Amino acid sequence: MSQTPPAVDDSVQQAAAVVGQIREQVGRVVLGQERVVGLVLTALLAGGHVLVEGVPGLGKTLLVLALARAIGGRFSRVQFTPDLMPADVTGHAVFDAASGQFRIRRGPAFTNLLLADEINRAPAKTQAALLEVMQERQITIEGQPFDVPRPFLALATQNPIDHEGTYPLPEAQLDRFLFKVRIDYPSHDEEMALVRGVTAGKVADELDVSPVAAVASPEAVLSLQAVAARILVDDRIMDYVVRIVRATRSHQGLRVGAGPRGAIALVRAARAMALVAGRDFVVPDDVKAVALPTLEHRVIVSPEVEIEGQRAEHLVAALLEQVEAPRT
Repeated sequence: MSQTPPAVDDSVQQAAAVVGQIREQVGRVVLGQERVVGLVLTALLAGGHVLVEGVPGLGKTLLVLALARAIGGRFSRVQFTPDLMPADVTGHAVFDAASGQFRIRRGPAFTNLLLADEINRAPAKTQAALLEVMQERQITIEGQPFDVPRPFLALATQNPIDHEGTYPLPEAQLDRFLFKVRIDYPSHDEEMALVRGVTAGKVADELDVSPVAAVASPEAVLSLQAVAARILVDDRIMDYVVRIVRATRSHQGLRVGAGPRGAIALVRAARAMALVAGRDFVVPDDVKAVALPTLEHRVIVSPEVEIEGQRAEHLVAALLEQVEAPRT
């Protein structure tokens, strides 16, 4: 005999409605890429960061601009280059001759949405400048900590083709990203609509986000994050998550598996995914939906398997099929 499902908390329904409005506004200018948009929104709800891998010109900057406008937040973009210094990202102290004192000049990382474009083109020292703000939501300048605006989301990009003059992200930095997302070319119809919209009466490659309306505020996003953090995760789901992560450590094709932070990230992401779906509890499908972008950058493929053309995403996807999900 089937049982009536429990009523969904009103706060979850209201939060899901706001998320739907944000997604609708972003979709007014970002055509296609629904999966990428959904994962970025999920990361925002989970309080995580996103590493986007894709060739230039697929709308990554437009996506972050549109999202910032939809939530009424601040946006900054940093083009990472080999000569970029940490202070160019975080800020530094400058001497004010008029007052005879040092004052703090805050860098572009003091924002709500930070686009770190081609992050792997900067040396490790500059990449590491983002570690503190991504983990602790603060930046230390001359020994003094400064909080960054909340919410804070870093979206970093890297080109998967052009590796000349790049500095691969170390595992410690990769582990700070909630998701690694690959952005692909749009479909024929999506590209037709994109080209038509961008070239209609416009002289240059302007990123026009004027059709996007602010349907939320940074404070509202913080409330959404609080609702997501309260989504119920049954012990069976928690066990499922831990078994998935532990399976990466014993997989023959993986030289290094995901650590406990991977399991924590998977739970946070699954909670946010449940909220997007309007549920106040996590189901196995939520875990499956976010497992690949959550785990593929946290594992290292064995050299002999990599020679055969297998990538982390292939192995993680196969592993998900092997780990038995709880029955609901």
